[in-house]
Amino acid sequence: MKKGFTLLTILFAVLIIGIVIAFGFYKFSNRTTSDSAVLSSAPIKIGYLAALTGDYAAYGITEVNMAKLVVEDTNAAGGVLGRKLELVVYDTKTRNEDAVNAVRRMIESDKVCAIIGANSSGINIATAPIVNMGKTPQISTVGTNPLVTVDSNGKVRPYSFRVCFTDPYQGALAADLAKTDLQKDKAAILYNVGSDYAQGLREFFTKSYKKLGGEIVADEGYRETDVDFRAQLTKVKRSGANVLFLPGMGKDMALIIKQAQELGLDIAIVGGDGYGEFMNEIAGSAMKGTYWINHTYLSDPGMAPIFARYKKVYNDDCKEFVNGTMAYDATQWLIDAIIRADSTEGEAIAKALETTEGLELAHATLTISPEDHNPINKAGIILKVDDNLKTQFYKKVEPK
Repeated sequence: MKKGFTLLTILFAVLIIGIVIAFGFYKFSNRTTSDSAVLSSAPIKIGYLAALTGDYAAYGITEVNMAKLVVEDTNAAGGVLGRKLELVVYDTKTRNEDAVNAVRRMIESDKVCAIIGANSSGINIATAPIVNMGKTPQISTVGTNPLVTVDSNGKVRPYSFRVCFTDPYQGALAADLAKTDLQKDKAAILYNVGSDYAQGLREFFTKSYKKLGGEIVADEGYRETDVDFRAQLTKVKRSGANVLFLPGMGKDMALIIKQAQELGLDIAIVGGDGYGEFMNEIAGSAMKGTYWINHTYLSDPGMAPIFARYKKVYNDDCKEFVNGTMAYDATQWLIDAIIRADSTEGEAIAKALETTEGLELAHATLTISPEDHNPINKAGIILKVDDNLKTQFYKKVEPK
């Protein structure tokens, strides 16, 4: 009797367990289907990394505003892969540590499929290991240092990309402008010693300028927190330099140019793509006749309707038109890659970005090199500030 009872109990228990398992599987199947439906209707999240406060906020705010226009247009047209896009924005405060923390949150908490920004080489170099570990593509808008997309051994960073040209090309353009166009044979350099961008651009300008027969007669550094550059400028004046190369960013270059005028330093000034039109407000008349290597120009016909819309939406002339253009194109490029990948998985998007060929963007046709994730044969623009403190197109330079 006891033995029979035990057998009956076991059979009953097995039956109950079977029912529970079957019911659980049914519930799980329904939950999975339901969750999939919710997932498919959830927005595709794109991270945007930009300086929204501090000295370089003008650049970052313009970039984010442009990216919002692209996202709004895309959503109005039906979204991507049947889903809406959502822009997840974080402020870097122009600090590497804040950018690294923001990228971690984007990947781990916000679950973004890719990241656009920042415009700083140093920040993109700092975040590269994080996006690589998280298998989340990142597109730099104006990060021109070669190490943004390749490591110190020249090996490509699989999840790091850029939409702009690089410092070796930019440095060569600046050197050719100074030596060949302006016929200045003695150059001085004043740069931020703590900036990867400035260090790289200084190096490539020096190499190209010397190759053209020019001489570097002064090479002065400063720290990021410096606001008084008179000591360095006095050395530049004594050196006999007839051209000053500034591989810096916005505010510091504007202060340098203003103080150079105050010291009576009569010298040609050439700078890189760290230029911003707000510098004209800081340095005033000292900005007249300065030259700047850049990616695009305000009267670029491909961007004209976009700039007009920007002004209408934000009641602003898009003074930082370079950052605006690069942000617009980077956002379009990423959306194109998601569509071609037919996926929101980082690995698939990275592959699509890497194999981009002949993509027509607002201001350029984009083809990416798989070896270094850089645009191939992207033209450079030289700008000049006129007597009315307006930035004018000087000439376009095609890669040689």
